[in-house]
Amino acid sequence: MSDDQQWQAPGSPVPPPPGDWSAPGQPAPPSGWGAPGQQPPPPGASHPGAFPPPSPANGAAWAPPPKPGLIPLRPMSLGTILTASFQVLRRNPKPTFGAALLVQGVVTLVTVLVVGLVTVYAVGRAASAATEDQEALFAGAISAVLLASIIPVVFSLIAVALLQGVIVLEVARGTVGEKLRLAGLWRLGRGRIWALVGWVLAVTGIVVVGLAILVGIVVAIVAVGGQAGVVAGVLLGILLFIGVVVVFFWLGTKLSLVPSAIMLERLTIGDAVRRSWSLTRNFFWRVLGITLLVAVILGVAGNVITAPFSVVFAILPGIFAPTGDPTPVLVIGGLSYLLLLMVSALIAAVTSVVQSATAALIYIDLRMRKEGLDLRLQHFVEERAAGNPAAADPYLLPGGAVAPPAGAQGEGAAWA
Repeated sequence: MSDDQQWQAPGSPVPPPPGDWSAPGQPAPPSGWGAPGQQPPPPGASHPGAFPPPSPANGAAWAPPPKPGLIPLRPMSLGTILTASFQVLRRNPKPTFGAALLVQGVVTLVTVLVVGLVTVYAVGRAASAATEDQEALFAGAISAVLLASIIPVVFSLIAVALLQGVIVLEVARGTVGEKLRLAGLWRLGRGRIWALVGWVLAVTGIVVVGLAILVGIVVAIVAVGGQAGVVAGVLLGILLFIGVVVVFFWLGTKLSLVPSAIMLERLTIGDAVRRSWSLTRNFFWRVLGITLLVAVILGVAGNVITAPFSVVFAILPGIFAPTGDPTPVLVIGGLSYLLLLMVSALIAAVTSVVQSATAALIYIDLRMRKEGLDLRLQHFVEERAAGNPAAADPYLLPGGAVAPPAGAQGEGAAWA
């Protein structure tokens, strides 16, 4: 027996020699033959006896989606959106938290100066007037203060719109691993920032006018209808309030993505409204739920932080001025109010950044689910990594379209 002959059990069939796939005396099988009854492989395919290519079914490792920056490039879960919304503050704090704190500080300063100066002047003038003129002057002082408060409100809306545009751009660029300074983000949003300001001012104006009309209707019914008018006015006011709340949440959710569409797709206000309406279709409750959850978290956290300050500030005058001397009361009250304003500005800065970041992340998530934006973002990251600085902006719609082409609405669809 030769050394290379293998031992076999008694009675077992003798295998053919290596390389011989046919029985003794039979012709060789055709090329590509496998097991009996098996179809021959197509030309160019691997040998039937070879190992199949790796696949998840036979144990190949699953590769997670890339995460070049703020989020992994795939449709996001609730936890991913919540985590990323707060990470925006830490990842690039200067153009996010720093800009928000600067905006809130300027808004607070303008409010204190404008409203405070008008209040001091109007109330002081009324207090120093003759007794018979004080009633009319105090009424005029109240009207002057209300009119003066419009200036900081409008200024605040403009500042918040500017900040919202910056945060949207920061989230979008952070998603592909870029970290820009405030000047770079401002240059990136050139030409669209003031469209966003116009959108915010238009929405605010519509809301104010609508509420004024509804309140006017209720007041007119109460004034004209006597006792029955009071009952009818109250009932109508309750119904209108419920209706306004429902419409507010509905329209607020459907139009919540307008700022992102204006800034990232560089659409006009009208096109951005249609775009937001289309993206939120079939995802209304998801968008509303995430937005409300973030608002509740921020509201509860803000109240927990400010509540101790409010309690301490309320009891400080009684501790330092038990006799009721107005001078220390005014001094302590003024200092306490300024400190509370600073704390409120910090909380408002965090709130504005997180809420704007949440809306931007929801926009990106919906585009991933409906249009395959994650694939476009991955391609953009690969192009940049390959040294192509002229890679197309992945957020812009191809050809300047304002909606994806037909057939690209399914989850995970990719279109280019």
